Amino acid sequence: MPIIFDEINRSFDLIAKDTQYSFYIDQMGYLCHAYFGKKLAKLNIDTFMQLTKRAYGSNISLDLIPQEYPSYGSTDFRSPAFQIQLEDGSTISDLRYRAHKIYAGKPAIDGLPSTYVEKMSEAQTIEIYMYDELAKLEVTLFYTVFEDFNAITRSVKFKNIGNMDIRILRVLSANIDFLGDNFLMLQLSGAWARERHVFLRDIVPGIQSIESRRGASSHQQNPFIALMTDESDEWHGDVYGFNLIYSGNFLAQVEVDFYHNTRVSIGINPFDFSWLLRSGESFQAPETVIVYSDTGLDGMSNTYHKLYRTRLARGRYRDAERPVLINNWEATYFNFDEKKLLEIAREAKETGIELFVLDDGWFGKRNSDNSSLGDWYVNTEKLPNGLDGLVKKINELGLKLGLWIEPEMISPDSELYRAHPDWCIHVPGRARHTMRNQLILDLSRDDVCNYVINTITKLLKSADISYVKWDMNRNMTETGSAKLPPERQRETAHRYILNLYKIMEEITGRFPDILFEGCAGGGGRFDPGMLYYMPQIWASDDTDAVERLKIQWGTSIVYPQIMMGSHVSAIPNHQVGRITPIEMRLSVAMAANFGFELDLSKLSGHDKASIKASIENYKEMRKIIQFGEFHRLLDPFKGNETAWIISSEDKREFLLYYYRILNGPNEFPRILKIKGIDTSLQYLLTDTDTVYGGDELTFRGIILPQIEKDFQSFIMHFKAI
Repeated sequence: MPIIFDEINRSFDLIAKDTQYSFYIDQMGYLCHAYFGKKLAKLNIDTFMQLTKRAYGSNISLDLIPQEYPSYGSTDFRSPAFQIQLEDGSTISDLRYRAHKIYAGKPAIDGLPSTYVEKMSEAQTIEIYMYDELAKLEVTLFYTVFEDFNAITRSVKFKNIGNMDIRILRVLSANIDFLGDNFLMLQLSGAWARERHVFLRDIVPGIQSIESRRGASSHQQNPFIALMTDESDEWHGDVYGFNLIYSGNFLAQVEVDFYHNTRVSIGINPFDFSWLLRSGESFQAPETVIVYSDTGLDGMSNTYHKLYRTRLARGRYRDAERPVLINNWEATYFNFDEKKLLEIAREAKETGIELFVLDDGWFGKRNSDNSSLGDWYVNTEKLPNGLDGLVKKINELGLKLGLWIEPEMISPDSELYRAHPDWCIHVPGRARHTMRNQLILDLSRDDVCNYVINTITKLLKSADISYVKWDMNRNMTETGSAKLPPERQRETAHRYILNLYKIMEEITGRFPDILFEGCAGGGGRFDPGMLYYMPQIWASDDTDAVERLKIQWGTSIVYPQIMMGSHVSAIPNHQVGRITPIEMRLSVAMAANFGFELDLSKLSGHDKASIKASIENYKEMRKIIQFGEFHRLLDPFKGNETAWIISSEDKREFLLYYYRILNGPNEFPRILKIKGIDTSLQYLLTDTDTVYGGDELTFRGIILPQIEKDFQSFIMHFKAI
């Protein structure tokens, strides 16, 4: 059984395929952490209980005890997992064990995205009921073990079972106390156009953290951290991953105490947050996915990839191959009409593209980014036959039509704003600062949510739309709501996210045949919360092939390639001005969901032929690329080369991607060792007669083709014989 309770020691063992997570109830009723790591034949829980006895000598000192969900105000001076405030103003709490329940399967989390099971036998869940007697607060800790996926999820629910109000000041979803501090901390950080770059640093005494205060998970930080032991790398050593299924303000924190022990905690950012919990009310925190690997980052990544692809993503497109698309944004920006769109679509059809996506500028009076968000009706000056007329013409060409929308935003210059100026996020009397000439609709309000649901439903019913790119280009400032009372103003940001999830659940449920792609100025909200509703996300607005190597490498640390949108764009690149050959731009984009953002009619015959051939090849390899295992080989953050492979799950077929940025003089051919394949198989390099042993490729390597110019790349296709 995945979850075992030892009644004598009052201990719990949560056991996945190769992972064990253990904790126990001490004599005072505290829930104490014992072990997280490689599955053991036997864990001597007594050795951990000695820590408790030491802490309870003559004076209780919770500082000495590794805890599962620590509280504030007693004898633990480290950062707590939660903090509450009672009506008398006190902020001290004391949780003790009361009972627990173990059962098969996994419950859905009300109002929040989460992982799920298709069969009850896939997972086992334990609910542990903790209680603060004075506060009359019940806290339920949820742990689910995905046995075959080798993953554990955690979440927490608060319930006020007393007669007085409780204010939640801090509520994190998971906490783990590790003995020792021989760890490095890995994070995925950056900015617009350089999202999810990999940063690795030593941890030191004190607090090191990442967070977002922007109302979204953000370009700047991803709601993920990992601890790696000193000797760990891509393929070796212990790695502990923590990923929050949430799209708003978050905190991920590592604290090293004066005993050199390490506390990891992750959840909703307590900055500018509180939640009023009246008698009988509950509060549910988001879910955290925890993954342990003893085979380095590669093992951790592939656990996340498999779990998210099959037990986080949902709907028709979860297991369906994704279409090759072209988006008109970088080809036309706002300057287009139906004639120009059809011209691009005809060229696209000739190359084998399957989906045409109409981006920003088709609605209201939208001829630049300074108006019309919220006015979701067709600009008939650009599209005289409306969306339905355009769809029919696109369909006649043999393509499907997709559409860009930004439903969460409102332009000050819009009919919607003039009718409802109080519908935006704002604080009365304060300036309403615009970013990208727009404000944010106040989704904490039910009337605003109903408007969004009804308007987008009407829009998507008006034409045969096959794909929706759901964008969000502004972070939250002047955070407040005209509808919420003063005591609930600091709930605004979280209520926004809860109602955003409600809107997305409603819209995607009404249109199950539409492929939804998330976007937030590129990759500003690339998180598991979004992926629950939309099975793919535009990875970055930066379409430069060289920059995309780092972005896609970093994204792959947690998220599978099928969830990344990656497109070929024109040169000089619109973000960095770099000129790269079409072959490199194609090979980078072909490592994820393949698409284009350029005017095909302006390309040379050579480039058009390269695109057509690449699309044909991609379609042949699409199943492996989108659903295969991703293994990183050469790190773009460490040198001039990048390489990775994507292999079929049975290892009988794989694609080797290699990229070299700058050429050098008089260089000897490189040998690259392949990882992640079956060493017992023989592999044919397609389009040649050369056969390699899997062991040869792994331990001796393959001699790479000679590079003769800057910005060179290739894809090699191997099949087992």
